[in-house]
Amino acid sequence: MKYANQILEIFNAFSAAPLQGEQMAEFYCEDTMEYRTGDKYVSPIEDIYDICREPEGANACLLLGHRGCGKSTELNRMTERLMEEGYYVRTIHCSGDLDLFNIVHYDLFILMGEALLEISEEAGCVPERRVLEEIEDFWMEGTQTVISQEAKEASLESGMSVGTKGLLAGVLDVFARIKTDLKYNEQTRTEYRQKINVRSSEWMRILRDVADRITDAAGGKRPIIIFEDLDRLDPEDAWTVFYNYPAILSGMAFPVIYTFPIALSYDAKFAAMESYFITKTLPMIKIETIDGQPFQEGLAIIRDVVEKRASLALFEADVLEKLIRYTGGSLRDLFRVINAAAKRANRRNSGSISMEDADYALEEEKTSLTRRIEEKDYQFLLNIYQGNRERIEDKEMLLKMLQATVVLEYNGRRWHNVHPLVVQFLQEQGLMNDGGQ
Repeated sequence: MKYANQILEIFNAFSAAPLQGEQMAEFYCEDTMEYRTGDKYVSPIEDIYDICREPEGANACLLLGHRGCGKSTELNRMTERLMEEGYYVRTIHCSGDLDLFNIVHYDLFILMGEALLEISEEAGCVPERRVLEEIEDFWMEGTQTVISQEAKEASLESGMSVGTKGLLAGVLDVFARIKTDLKYNEQTRTEYRQKINVRSSEWMRILRDVADRITDAAGGKRPIIIFEDLDRLDPEDAWTVFYNYPAILSGMAFPVIYTFPIALSYDAKFAAMESYFITKTLPMIKIETIDGQPFQEGLAIIRDVVEKRASLALFEADVLEKLIRYTGGSLRDLFRVINAAAKRANRRNSGSISMEDADYALEEEKTSLTRRIEEKDYQFLLNIYQGNRERIEDKEMLLKMLQATVVLEYNGRRWHNVHPLVVQFLQEQGLMNDGGQ
């Protein structure tokens, strides 16, 4: 990733991938939180950071937020800070390791085991041989999985003992195979889940033993695990993972952060979740007030985010302002329309994005959004737009619209608005009297 001074460089500068590592210093914008929460001293990420640093107490957090609002970048930034202070943190990208359309809570416990063992290897605090042998026996019993001979030979070549270090290398090799089966092999996936199901208390004890060893080696600092992409689960799958098993998911002896679909916070069942998890929401960057007036500070901070990545000379007059305004504070949507507009500008051999390029990109985004709604949804959306932004009578419909990102939620005061491109669509259908913008 590099700063964009030319149109062709925009595609790299506005990648949808979250910032990490050295990119933070150059491209991270420090000041967005005040315009998300309404108060520069309030930050859900800082709250989670504080929880992770507590030596004991509540361990499990649910982090909510619209897809594309910047959760992953903020979590990566928090991870950097924690690691600089001597904490060991592992982020698990569930979309890469699991089939998100076929996932149960047992899968998360398996990935936790691998993450803790990887931390052990990194920290140089290999679990006791007894624990490693318990893990080996747990997964090998009744399966054809065997420990890699190559891993043991690699341990010898590096001068390490074939004892516990070689055994750890072999166990990690087993986990690599398990992950492949969890994603692609339905029969074996069922066998692994059944092992956890009938021996869950044993597996929880093993996880605790490994975590305690890491904590001791780190001077009392507990390992931290972050589960990314779980906010992408559809509602039924999210409840399958979380609702029936909150006690065990929240009962780890170390901090665990789970991303979670924001729409489900409006389901009546969510109240039960708050009894087990510390729930935090990363809001969108607000670009409009609840009264429908432009929120200039929010518009300005998103402009700053863009300026961190690209020369503003690449946007013709008023183009960037329009792209920001019509993407509603969603950084993901903004980056997508900037890329689409830049692609069109490049094809016409222009060195800058014109208003016509922007309009084509916004029209494409609007088409994607409006495919998610039906005519019977229009009145619900009109009610929100026309002022009913805090008190929502039809929670089931709101859940559906939030899931589709057709309705966006904003904080300090928790309120909603219709995505600006959907508003434009409703205006074009003649359903509003205030005309297009």
